[in-house]
Amino acid sequence: MVSRTTHPVIGTRSLNRATLARQLLLGRAGMSARDAVGHLLGLQAQNVKPPYYQLHARLAGFRPAELAGLMESREVVRMVTMRSTIHTHTAHDALTLRPLVQPARDREVGHFRKGLVGVDLERLTERARAFVEAGPPRTMGEIREELLTQWPGADPQSLAVAARCRLPLVQVTPRGVWGRSGQVRLTTLENWVGSGRAAADAAAYAAADGPAGAAAAVDDVVLRYLGAFGPASVKDMQTWAGLTRLREAFERLRPRLVVFRDENGAELFDLPDAPRPDPDVPAPPRFLPEFDNLLLSHADRTRVITPEAKGRNWAGNQAYRTLLLDGFLAGLWKADAGALTVELFAPASKAAKEEVVAEGELLLAAMEEDPKTPSGRWSVRFGSIHG
Repeated sequence: MVSRTTHPVIGTRSLNRATLARQLLLGRAGMSARDAVGHLLGLQAQNVKPPYYQLHARLAGFRPAELAGLMESREVVRMVTMRSTIHTHTAHDALTLRPLVQPARDREVGHFRKGLVGVDLERLTERARAFVEAGPPRTMGEIREELLTQWPGADPQSLAVAARCRLPLVQVTPRGVWGRSGQVRLTTLENWVGSGRAAADAAAYAAADGPAGAAAAVDDVVLRYLGAFGPASVKDMQTWAGLTRLREAFERLRPRLVVFRDENGAELFDLPDAPRPDPDVPAPPRFLPEFDNLLLSHADRTRVITPEAKGRNWAGNQAYRTLLLDGFLAGLWKADAGALTVELFAPASKAAKEEVVAEGELLLAAMEEDPKTPSGRWSVRFGSIHG
């Protein structure tokens, strides 16, 4: 085997441009919202609106109604997957990615074992499944109360966590639909997307049973991750997935991949034919929502977040909406009261500000709907997002 020290070094700016290209952020792509959700392996969706903003930043001509329609037709769904957080996935990816991260969800239940003394987790799983599938979608409170009838001495929160982790529960519409609101109600993924679709995907996944098949399923996700987030290290993918012990998969795939080193010497893997643009390729400004996966899916985030900007997109448990300028985190933004306010971390040239304003106006025209603000009356201004 060739010594790893001979792998070419890829600089931070080159990593930035490569990642932006995979993330469809160097230029808006002419693909459908469904294809984009699949390419990106899902969209972080802790809040309702971020998936829509993520697609606006990446797709030409995107309008919220396109993703909303996919939600209502059950082509995409909202559920807990990577990092124990809610993601918007295609139905196919939800059915195949959830089993990949299920071991991590099972370990999560272990953190609540003190509140689950005497609770048979297999019985809990079947009881919760029967309850949510027997009638209309249920709230988590309703699920918790149902489980308390069987285990009255258990901790209520622990019972709810166990149900959420043990079952692939989907947040059903109208929750997640642009312009509508709804309480979080849940049913199983299989129940929501339909037995026919679930059976077909389950059969394909079942064909991967056994050590060889399971390894092939993991390898496929590694390749897809590199296609959306690479070049990347083993730790990077583990951060994205919320998993450990992925080194074996990368080693299996090593003969099929190209390998680089970053400026700190870490090994980065990539697909041979994946785009790696020139580091001087222009990167247009992009407005990203809170929790965009671009900022969450690498152990080393310096490819997008400079040391000077580290930590500035968070305050306590709150994540801010972010602005990319020249491909890197450069500011924050909010839109309300008829204005889009941009807070820059550092002075910017007049030309850069003009590009930011143009991009902001594009966002407002496509995404902001405020009945108190007449059409065309939104403005973009620079200042503090805190007023």
